[in-house]
Amino acid sequence: MAANTSTMAVSATVLAGRCRFSSGGTVAFTLDPSTGGNVTGTVTQPRFRCSRGAYYAISDDDGLHESGTTHRMKHTTLAEYIPYTFTYTTSGAGGFTTITMDIASTVLEADYIDASAGSYRDTVTLTIVP
Repeated sequence: MAANTSTMAVSATVLAGRCRFSSGGTVAFTLDPSTGGNVTGTVTQPRFRCSRGAYYAISDDDGLHESGTTHRMKHTTLAEYIPYTFTYTTSGAGGFTTITMDIASTVLEADYIDASAGSYRDTVTLTIVP
């Protein structure tokens, strides 16, 4: 019996203008009023990738407990807040590699020196476009 053959088309589409976070991040502060001073947070940076040539813009929602545009952590059991700074590069060009954000976060001494002891928390949502 003679052999029979067939062809199959194979194709792919690389999507342009896309960016996605590949990991989230954290910011942690240890605030000790007995030593005072401004405290810089320990940051685990979020990471993201973009398709080649995509220009990205990153924004955040100022957190769950913001006051205006001020980021604030809320005491877990009391109606008390500690403000903090939250800065990062907001735009750039992606492509080829994973990009690590450069978030910096600080609590000023004046904002925690008289704070009630306990845990304070916030959640910030980052958005990247495109």
